[in-house]
Amino acid sequence: MAVSKVKGFIFDLDGVITDTAEYHYRGWKRLADEEGLSFSREDNEHLRGIARRESLMLILKDRVYPEEKIQEMMERKNRYYLEFIKEISPRDLLPGAKELLEEIREAGLKNALGSASKNAGEVIERLGIRALFDVVSDGHSVERQKPAPDLFLHAAKQLGLTPQECVVVEDAAAGIEAARSGSFRTIGLGPRERVGNAELILPNLAGVKLVDLLKALDH
Repeated sequence: MAVSKVKGFIFDLDGVITDTAEYHYRGWKRLADEEGLSFSREDNEHLRGIARRESLMLILKDRVYPEEKIQEMMERKNRYYLEFIKEISPRDLLPGAKELLEEIREAGLKNALGSASKNAGEVIERLGIRALFDVVSDGHSVERQKPAPDLFLHAAKQLGLTPQECVVVEDAAAGIEAARSGSFRTIGLGPRERVGNAELILPNLAGVKLVDLLKALDH
């Protein structure tokens, strides 16, 4: 096989490496209940890949609050989320994720985490996979979040690679849009209606081999 143009991978966290959506849902649901706001599991699906502030704005809909109240609500939700993620352990790794990360490292390619979550570093520590990442770009790394490409551009720069040399692995439309606008290669995980603009679409990472990914991307 010809030498691949791909030199590194940038992985989203939620829905790709682990599913923290349930913990986010519980955090937002608790806040919404306290504030008398309606919030369902279906509503939570629309928050995939969206940063905390934007998520809160979607939950508030047309309600207007002073900035200090918005800040307080974001901090409260994060406090609840941090309580819940204390339960996370290596058991919560999604099938195939760790194996693919290990394969990438063994092949001499680079791995980055590119997550809008400000708690991404703590989560991968709890999952026991921090050593499999060369760099971490998270919600603290850039001001503009997905669908802006800034987070992935930050990760690529840290890796010392161009966007064209990196593959972004995402499960959310906002993440795929961010990657495409930054000229990254893309792998979408999940249903086509959610990640349809991705270059390569897979249901998940279970049983996925690096050689097959590179072959599909370099065809």
